[in-house]
Parts: sequence; C-alpha cells; structure tokens
Amino acid sequence: MTAPLSGRAAVITGASEGLGLEIAHGYVRAGASVLLCARTRETLERAERDVRAAAQPGQQILAVVADVSNPADVDRVASHALRHFAQVHALVNNAGVYGPLGSIESIDWAEWARAVEINLYGSVLMTRALIPHFKRHRYGKIVQLSGGGATSPLPRISAYAASKAAVVRFAESIALEVAPFGIDVNSIAPGALNTRMMDELLEAGPAAVGEDFYSRMTKIAADGGTPLARGAELAVFLASADSDGITGRLLSAVWDHWRDLPARRDALNGTDVYTLRRIVPADRGLDWDKT
Repeated sequence: MTAPLSGRAAVITGASEGLGLEIAHGYVRAGASVLLCARTRETLERAERDVRAAAQPGQQILAVVADVSNPADVDRVASHALRHFAQVHALVNNAGVYGPLGSIESIDWAEWARAVEINLYGSVLMTRALIPHFKRHRYGKIVQLSGGGATSPLPRISAYAASKAAVVRFAESIALEVAPFGIDVNSIAPGALNTRMMDELLEAGPAAVGEDFYSRMTKIAADGGTPLARGAELAVFLASADSDGITGRLLSAVWDHWRDLPARRDALNGTDVYTLRRIVPADRGLDWDKT
C-alpha cells in the first residue's frame, strides 16, 4: 500500500521533542520528507538524527534552529524548505509554551506576552510565510496544535488559554480565506500529554495552578497521559489527501471520530460541527431572548 504522505514534504515547528518529534516520526513513517525546526540546537540536532535514522531512501530530513516568533527566523525556515523541497505540502504549527503560571496580577507580564508571541504570533508568521507557496500550487495543509486551552477556561494559565483560543479562531478565519486555493486549515486538540510541559505544571505546584487543576494533572501524569501517537495520527491524516476538503475544524485526537470524516465530508461542510461558537440561551432550551 502507498504510504499516505508518500512524495509529500512538511515543515514541523517545535519538532525537537514531545508531540512535535512524534509528529515528525509519524510523517516520516507515512512517507513524507520533513523540515524540523526548534529553538534549542542540541535537542534539535538529536531529533534530526533520530528522525533521519527512520527515513527511507529518497526522503529528505532537514533541520533549522529558529524561533517562530521572530520574523527573520521564520523567513529563513520557509526559504530553506522551499529551496530543498520541490513543493511543501503541509505546515504543522506545533511550537508552543504554557507561559507563566499563576494569578494574572502576580505573573511576570513580559513572560505572559512572550507566551502569546510564541503560541499565536509564531503560528501566524509561519502561516503567512508559506501561504503564497500553497496558493501558487493551489494546494496546502496547515495543521495547528491547539489543546484544551482553546475550549475551556484555564485559570492561572491564562496566557496559554488566551493564545490557544486565538490560534483556533485564526485558523477558522484563514480556512475561509484560502479555501478557494485548495488549502485546508485545521486545529488539533491532542489530549493531556505527559511531556515537558506537563512537568512544568507539576513543578509549579498547586499554589500556582490551583488545587483542582494540579490534582487532575497529577492523576493524568500518573496514568501516563494521552499517548503522543494519538495526536500524531490525526496530524498525519490532516496532511494527507484523505482529508482534502475538510477545513476550519478543531478536532480532538481522543474523542472525535475523525477517521470517519472523509465519508461525512459533505454533511460536515454544511455545519458548524467541531468549531468554536458562542452559546446563546436557545441552545440550552432557554427563552431568555424572546420579546
């Protein structure tokens, strides 16, 4: 059988560890060539060697040290990809941080703003850099990592929550903007992952993130969390031809039956299922808005 990403090339940000590295492995197993980028040279070079060892002849594995919130770095990543790949088919905006943990009046403002720069601006900059290429080819896949921060309030983790909600609305907006060019833009909620970011939450302790949230995360960490492979599998699907025409959606790797979506594409496109929307009283059977 032909691998679902055979002959395709992708740029993956935040690819040196955790979910980003797992997505890189998933893309290579699925037949893709990949460009990995991350801020830390040592971990990125280790990831590059790891991914390269799993590649087959003909697959290119590239790596660029870059900060996706820096426009010059983003341009350098895009230029490198376009110089080495005949065509870039997919962009995975995975780079992200929690930012400062604690009450909004007590956290460091520069750290809060920095989290927004990485999570939101980094996604916007990478998307801007590659959309002209996707438009020229009239094809492209943009996969945005979101998470629970986009769908539920996260007190004491407000930079993460606010930036991830913004990222999903940006993805929904751009999906409509670029739909005439055959470009699909979707967001992924990968589940609670046992990664370095989970370690940061637990190290911060209940005083910073709240007793209830800390207890919930401690239990998830003890149980092993959501396997990284779940999010990576959805990321592979969203970069494949099977997902063509599925766009503007926020999909849960854990809860949504996304493998069935190709058969439901027409029905899906006529709804606002898997999107962020305002809830009004009528949605909950209340007649508060009647005059």
